[in-house]
Amino acid sequence: MKIYRVNMTEGEVTTEDVKDAYAALGGRGLTSQIVADEVSPTCNPIGPKNKLVIAPGLLSGTMAPSSGRLSVGAKSPLTGTIKESNAGGTAAQKLAKLGIKAIIIEGKPADDKLYTMTVNKDGIQLEDVSDDLIGKGNYEVMEKIQAELGEKVCVMSIGQAGEYRLESASIAVSDPEGRPTRHCGRGGTGAVMGAKGVKAIVIDDSDAPGVPIVDQDRFKEASRALAKSLLDHPVCGEGLPEYGTAILINILNESGGLPTENFKTGRFEGADEISGETIADVISDRGGQKTHSCHPGCVMRCSQIYNDKDGEYLTGGFEYETVWGFGANTKVDDIDAIAMMDRICDDVGIDTIEMGVAVGVAMDAGVIEFGDAEGAIDLLEQVGEGTPLGRIIGSGAGFTAKAFGLDRVPVVKNQGIPAYDPRAVKGVGVTYATSTMGADHTAGYAVTSNILSIGGEVDPLSKEGQVELSQGLQIATAAVDSTGLCIFAAFAILDDENALPAVIDMLNAQYGLELEADDVTALGKSIIKTEREFNIEAGFTKADDRLPDFFVDEECPPHNVKFDITDEELDGLYNF
Repeated sequence: MKIYRVNMTEGEVTTEDVKDAYAALGGRGLTSQIVADEVSPTCNPIGPKNKLVIAPGLLSGTMAPSSGRLSVGAKSPLTGTIKESNAGGTAAQKLAKLGIKAIIIEGKPADDKLYTMTVNKDGIQLEDVSDDLIGKGNYEVMEKIQAELGEKVCVMSIGQAGEYRLESASIAVSDPEGRPTRHCGRGGTGAVMGAKGVKAIVIDDSDAPGVPIVDQDRFKEASRALAKSLLDHPVCGEGLPEYGTAILINILNESGGLPTENFKTGRFEGADEISGETIADVISDRGGQKTHSCHPGCVMRCSQIYNDKDGEYLTGGFEYETVWGFGANTKVDDIDAIAMMDRICDDVGIDTIEMGVAVGVAMDAGVIEFGDAEGAIDLLEQVGEGTPLGRIIGSGAGFTAKAFGLDRVPVVKNQGIPAYDPRAVKGVGVTYATSTMGADHTAGYAVTSNILSIGGEVDPLSKEGQVELSQGLQIATAAVDSTGLCIFAAFAILDDENALPAVIDMLNAQYGLELEADDVTALGKSIIKTEREFNIEAGFTKADDRLPDFFVDEECPPHNVKFDITDEELDGLYNF
């Protein structure tokens, strides 16, 4: 395998052999290590000294089930921390099949022009971007590129938000249908790509050599074992395929942990109108797809294709966090309006979680009223138009709060807090506070034991056991993010004693290794330590590993609980 280095200052592409230190790394493990090795922690994130690192996982491009996740790393324009942003789509598998370990994009064009990168079996070529793609949204960009080069190519692109270098800009990755529904959403990686002068990356794996596997028979056996674990699990094999991730709307609402009206309460009276069950019914009635794979080979198939009232395609990848952010958090119970907001974000190239939180903050500040669906749609459209108000919203919840003088802001390290109230789901509150990447539920998804009784049970309303729960999950997640496996595979790994050995067997069979479970844990710890050291050098301290004061001071109805885990207890999370 090779690492490609693309110097945008010189317009040159070079190839490098994989260092021994990188050989056992993939996905997040590799992006974070390269960023730590090559990026100054104090650099300007949209300046020439930052780098954008793209890496498939260790299992990407193989027949391993649900292993098509892609990692993109950089110093985040939004948080100022190290960042790994993760997406499905077709990029990871195509890159791996081409024998690409990572792509490092560095420098910055002196002429401030935009370019297209084409990646294929012959290497990487840079071309001036077509005039008809400049200023265009991701839907039009992908349609035009695929019309010219064929539907089978993968496209990674930025919309207008990335061109504007807004701090919440995402990188779109085409899904199996070639649509921009999968995003490296969090942390503003799209702004970094825009600052590097890259509008689109086209990946063509025609005649690719494929991924070598040392022991094919052992790999196939382990792959079948993991697939069985996933399909036999009630969440992975039943709940997610049937209702998508929005199945969590009613579950979190019932538990009192669904953040509503900018985190003022944990229940939303309109929850059933936007629930996974309702969405599945609407999709079925309109001829959409309520079960869909975000990348080839995914056996959980929790993605969806949502049609409008006329039965025409509107959006895809309609996930729980998006439905919550534009639904309960803003008190909008119109599922079609929420779907339109999702469509706009995919097109403009902006993180739906950050935008849901930012719109909620704008509503709390009186810019528009809670429940104003048309007003929310207008705000998101203004992001794409680049109006002054749109640029404020597109810069994230923290910036929006500053612009309008609001001091009650649900962010950690300036990143919007996702769809679980940390007072009523305290394990995930620990993750929000301590994650190396700002508020990020996927960094240590304590909803598993707090709400879903997966991997055991930890009372979500009690402080007991939450730090230990989050710590273990953060370590495990860092390792899983390195494999290219979907994070939801962790549900089966936590509940089925056969699942983790199957993952380890696949890695051993593919690479000719003799890894054990302790090696996986050690990998997770190493990744987190590397990320934390970068952040410390960037100026972050323990004081940044905190939730906003209002979570500590205000009770969250209906359980009337506060976040009562002490600073000292939070600081203990990194004692490993």
